[in-house]
Amino acid sequence: MKKILAEFFGTFWLVFGGCGSAIFAAAFPDLGIGFAGVALAFGLTVLTMAFAVGHISGGHFNPAVTFGLWAGGKFPAQDLVGYLAAQIIGGIAAAGVLYIIVSGQPNFTDVGSFAANGYGELSPGGYSKLSGFVAEFILTLFFLLIILGSTNERAPKGFAPIAIGLALTLIHLISIPITNTSVNPARSTSQALFATGAYISQLWMFWVAPILGAVVAGFIHKALFEKPDVELE
Repeated sequence: MKKILAEFFGTFWLVFGGCGSAIFAAAFPDLGIGFAGVALAFGLTVLTMAFAVGHISGGHFNPAVTFGLWAGGKFPAQDLVGYLAAQIIGGIAAAGVLYIIVSGQPNFTDVGSFAANGYGELSPGGYSKLSGFVAEFILTLFFLLIILGSTNERAPKGFAPIAIGLALTLIHLISIPITNTSVNPARSTSQALFATGAYISQLWMFWVAPILGAVVAGFIHKALFEKPDVELE
């Protein structure tokens, strides 16, 4: 239960901090934090909660990460459902709080895109379905390689949250214009449920591409980078 709660709070903070920065601060009148600020906010949410509760649950906060760690032999299959449920519920709870806050704005009519993910007409830059799929697949693959590598027993101790947080920042710097950056099905689901527009119809891609990329990364790390049982001279 402690692990489930840690995943809930970690995912809540990721969605609230990352998507909240996009909703409230990215293009604030006269002075906003822009894409760079939003990218940093997402990285900081993972970095801070990895230090805060990562020692309890492993600090996944993302169904793709959970599947990637399972594929890499770092996470038991019997815990998948509990982690996924905690992550999805945590993300939706954060989106609900964001909705309450944004609806209190003067002259509120609807939430608009609500920092949701999309392709085609719903992409910030109008990028196609193929562009979005490739971006989400590759970025999640490398995100998992970084997570698996930085948490490996041979990696420097205590620095993994920094590497992971900076990796997520870089991922957002690359791909906000493409899909508004997912690499996290729980984050995509939470925002799509509240956003104004056809975001739900595109949600499938932000489950399939990140999880597929994460699983491939897990197999790659297990096959190529894990320390063998017997090292050849």
